[in-house]
Amino acid sequence: MPRARKRLNDCEGPDELPASDSEEEYEVCSEAESVDSAEEEAFQQGLDLALDREEENTALLATPPKPTRWRNTNEDDVLPVQHPFAPVRTPGVQLDGHQQHTPLELFQLFFDKAAIRDLCNNTNLYAEAKKQKGMKMQWSPVTPLEMHKFLGLIIYNGLVKATRVQDMWRKDRLHSFPFPASVMPGHRFWAIFCNLHMSNTKEDEENDRLKGTAGYDRLCRVKPLMGQLLLACKAYYQPHQNLAIDERMVATKARMGLKQYMKQKSPTCSFKLFVLADSRNGYTSNFSIYQGRGQSRSGKGLSYDTVMDLLTSASLGTGYHVYMDNFYTSPALFWDLHKNRYGACGTIWENRIGFSKTTINTLPKRAARGDIRWIRTGPLLYVKWIDVQEVTVCSTIHKAYSGETIQRRLKNPDGAWSVQAIPVPDAVKEYNEYMGGVDLSDALVEHFTVSKKTMEWYRKLFLHFVDIAVVNSYIIHKELMQDKQQKTLKQKKFREILCQQLVDFGSNEATTPKKLAPELVEVLQEPERKPCYPATIVDTSASAKRDRASAGRRHCLLCLQRKKYSKTIYKCGYCDVALCIMADRLCFTEWHELMDS
Repeated sequence: MPRARKRLNDCEGPDELPASDSEEEYEVCSEAESVDSAEEEAFQQGLDLALDREEENTALLATPPKPTRWRNTNEDDVLPVQHPFAPVRTPGVQLDGHQQHTPLELFQLFFDKAAIRDLCNNTNLYAEAKKQKGMKMQWSPVTPLEMHKFLGLIIYNGLVKATRVQDMWRKDRLHSFPFPASVMPGHRFWAIFCNLHMSNTKEDEENDRLKGTAGYDRLCRVKPLMGQLLLACKAYYQPHQNLAIDERMVATKARMGLKQYMKQKSPTCSFKLFVLADSRNGYTSNFSIYQGRGQSRSGKGLSYDTVMDLLTSASLGTGYHVYMDNFYTSPALFWDLHKNRYGACGTIWENRIGFSKTTINTLPKRAARGDIRWIRTGPLLYVKWIDVQEVTVCSTIHKAYSGETIQRRLKNPDGAWSVQAIPVPDAVKEYNEYMGGVDLSDALVEHFTVSKKTMEWYRKLFLHFVDIAVVNSYIIHKELMQDKQQKTLKQKKFREILCQQLVDFGSNEATTPKKLAPELVEVLQEPERKPCYPATIVDTSASAKRDRASAGRRHCLLCLQRKKYSKTIYKCGYCDVALCIMADRLCFTEWHELMDS
């Protein structure tokens, strides 16, 4: 079934890096500041007050007359006219596929010479400004060569997972990492990190004077690098037709008013990013950062404005199909997307303004699994479907029902359980297939994330920008290799090569394409590991014969990672990891795909 809208994460990272050097650069985040308005509280619960009011706001929509009743599957539905898919460029990587591109070259698409130069200049200006204010510290200007080495060590820390970053320079028997010390002294790494700055200090001062006015930019300290990264994300890859929009949480304890706070959970806060991703591979095509409460620019709600900002026809084209969850979905948004020649599909709250209020022929309280009701208003289709619970979806790109089925384990009248095929609406089936684009991107980021604790909010976002650049670089590598029908690197190996190339940048061992080719060939020709195969977990000590097949059940590892507690009798015979193998939940396949990514 379509998943519920994702809530805020409470993920923890390793011990924090040195705290802030200046008390002037952040606003203290408190629960009172983060949730002191009805709008903010509703947003944290997945609601948008501009669209979820009880009273009807007729100004938002200009729709045909509302249908008077819900229809059954035996009543025909007519698919609305579909906009032809017309991207501005051929979907896929926008590079010469005949050339060989190293991990470093792909990473430099996002952190190019200009971005590195600006990062060095702004870091040096920030360090000098602190010294002029009387702060005593040893500092020499950072160079582009050092910045490459610094980025290499940041990525390296995501590979080794040291409890504290400082442990990478310890020399005792328990902590011995010779690689970081061979690249850069630990005190120099800390100096660069503590002074890392993405914006010009003079522009920061001018912006700080505007605090409390409409001209104040809360993202001033990240805008320069963020803008360069967004341009690169759009320039070097054209998404395929199916896109997903969802939130991404970046956990932090940095002190800043942009964070989201969950009262019912631990006091960990997070930055919320709105992400547009290619459903095919998880490539981050566009993103924005939630900047706190404020008036909706269009008057139609934050969720409406977010989607409209992420979908820019100048860089995308038209005819795209966009999938989203119930925080974003609204009749007003889908009508306007249809006018802009975009198709859309998403779960929807039934209290959204414009949703049909009729209850005639709606689903009964005790409807059977697979029961469907639908209603159409122009190009907007609303469909209700019973699975474990009732699911409501809105779509402008699907018919109500075309005979599709899905496998479910149901109880027969005689009490026995069996796998049966039940009807499923087209919109629900394709929502399940294409909505996971951002989740796939998140999984690639979280495997080897470079994120660390830091008390400066903009440095936390800088580390996430590095994550986005590395993951997008890796996805481009996979697409290029698959187009040439060659074996792709695993993400870990890709990061290892990238790390070495960054720390060797500018040295005699600098990896030019010709010199690196043998290394890449060697990696691509690594011996295949033994094939994975499903096996049963059997506890032969069970006394009753009928209990032996299930007595040794273990918790599925993938379900545990998703905070679900499902036990299974199956495991991977090679990896010795318990994984579900069910008609509606193939954790065995999904887990191995994630490990191979």
